[in-house]
Amino acid sequence: MMAAYIKEVQIRWSDLDANAHLRHSVYYDWGAFCRIEFLLEHGLSTTQMHELQIGPVLFREECIFRKEIRQEDKVTINVELTKARKDFSRFSMRHSIVKNGDTIAAVLNLDGAWMDTVKRKLSAPPELVITTYDSMPKSEDFEWLIINT
Repeated sequence: MMAAYIKEVQIRWSDLDANAHLRHSVYYDWGAFCRIEFLLEHGLSTTQMHELQIGPVLFREECIFRKEIRQEDKVTINVELTKARKDFSRFSMRHSIVKNGDTIAAVLNLDGAWMDTVKRKLSAPPELVITTYDSMPKSEDFEWLIINT
């Protein structure tokens, strides 16, 4: 099992809503932050994606809210692959958002793919993407997706 990838996130005053808890859209922003930080720390920058003419696209992103988050909470987010094709052309990920070290506040699930940014078509990613995604922690229920021909 690969080591978990966990990032601490900061709660800003502007992240709160009229009920003094975290606005719903902040959870999605944190998911994007965590995914991009993982890619950057593992050798795949947005500049490299631009040069490779490849970019990730999301088909679905949903958040299941379990416990409210308030400004005084300490919050972390992780990322793990839950499904992928062997070439990582399609993938699913999960983020668990944890407050105060032990309470799951939300779970963010997403399905995505890679797109050739010149042809504007879904495409198998280059080797750098494959090795980066292969190094991502995989969930306990991870499964390889089989391509039906």
